[in-house]
Amino acid sequence: MKFNGYICIYLYALYTNTISSSLSVGNGKQKSEIAEQNNEANFPRFAEPIPNITVTIGRDALLACVVDNLKGYKVAWVRVDTQTILSIHHNVITQNPRIILTHNDHRSWYLHIREVEESDRGWYMCQVNTDPMRSRKGYLQVVVPPVIVESMTSNDLVVREGTNVTLQCRAKGFPEPYVMWRREDGDEMSISGENVNVVDGEILSITKVSRLHMAAYLCVASNGVPPSISKRVQLKVQFPPMLSIPNQLEGAYIGQDVVLECHTEAYPASINYWTTERGDMIISDTSRAGDKFETISTNSGYSKFMKLKIRNVGPNDFGYYRCVAKNSLGETDGMIKLDEIAAPTTILTTEQSFLNKIKNRVMKKPNSAIVDYTEEWRNGNGNEADYTGDSTQSSRSPPSIRHPPGAFHNGAVSSRVFTAVVKQNGIFMCFISIISCSLLIQYYLMTFMTKTVLNR
Repeated sequence: MKFNGYICIYLYALYTNTISSSLSVGNGKQKSEIAEQNNEANFPRFAEPIPNITVTIGRDALLACVVDNLKGYKVAWVRVDTQTILSIHHNVITQNPRIILTHNDHRSWYLHIREVEESDRGWYMCQVNTDPMRSRKGYLQVVVPPVIVESMTSNDLVVREGTNVTLQCRAKGFPEPYVMWRREDGDEMSISGENVNVVDGEILSITKVSRLHMAAYLCVASNGVPPSISKRVQLKVQFPPMLSIPNQLEGAYIGQDVVLECHTEAYPASINYWTTERGDMIISDTSRAGDKFETISTNSGYSKFMKLKIRNVGPNDFGYYRCVAKNSLGETDGMIKLDEIAAPTTILTTEQSFLNKIKNRVMKKPNSAIVDYTEEWRNGNGNEADYTGDSTQSSRSPPSIRHPPGAFHNGAVSSRVFTAVVKQNGIFMCFISIISCSLLIQYYLMTFMTKTVLNR
């Protein structure tokens, strides 16, 4: 029992010593922390981190270091990657004339870098000469807008149709520029059988180039740093002349003006002219008014639209005319035949036939006074020969002809319109009936007046 009692006393004593030692250690730590905090309050501290900044090349950069409770300590700026001391407190140490140091109230310290270069990109550290040293650092990012590398970029090209073409565009900048190709006019490009608006990348490859590829192309480089940049590359495709004629057969009547048309395509630009059937070149003199021939030429890219105007067509003007196009790669021509057609009539045959029937009915009356009065009313001047002549002329049916483009024939058009109205519209027949009734009323009125005069 005594032994057990000693053990209990020993354990109690051990427990008491452990607790007392723990309390003493805790009090020591607290005192140490309090002392450290009091000591920390006497040291400088950074009020805020140094921000990372991004500056376009050629602009000015500003790095700020804010230190509280600096007291007698000093601030220094250091280039981290090269371990170069830029400034110590109020003095600039580096020999770089673009670096300037300013401060405000012994608290804010500013590092100015004028006209930033790519070599200025990197980490910058603000240090305070405590023991141990205290520091903060920030990153200066220098971005560069894209630039076209002329020595590695294609210039204007002249190639033959059917060959393969490669256009190259190289650009540099930071970040790495994105390069694309597009047509200056905004049209689609036919690349490998597909029509696209934009081709990504530095290389534009065209297989079996054709005249449709002839255009100005833009190489555009961008990297998010304004401004984007572009280069214009003109692609010219050579090919011999090609010719097309809208109408190879034209018709005209004596005294009419007619225009012959011819369309050509060529590059280099072709020399175009007109010749007669005998091979004589047609020369247009625009300085002389009323000249027989007038040549008109309109250019649209590699296309040329030629027109030959022949004024007051005469008997000797009918025949063949040749359109010719030449360039350094070849020559082509085409023929247009000008045929004579009958001049169109200007009197409506249906209307004239109706008037002739009325005339015949009136002419059957034996009374000469009635005939004269009727003829004067119908003809206006009593000249029967005019009506007879017109009637004879209108009885001829006009031939079936092909009129040249641009010619407007009043008679032919009026005849067709009149016939269509007779067939499709009953209004015209009503109009004819009204005219007939009016003529019959006048006829009976004239008969009554004539009888009254004879009875007297």
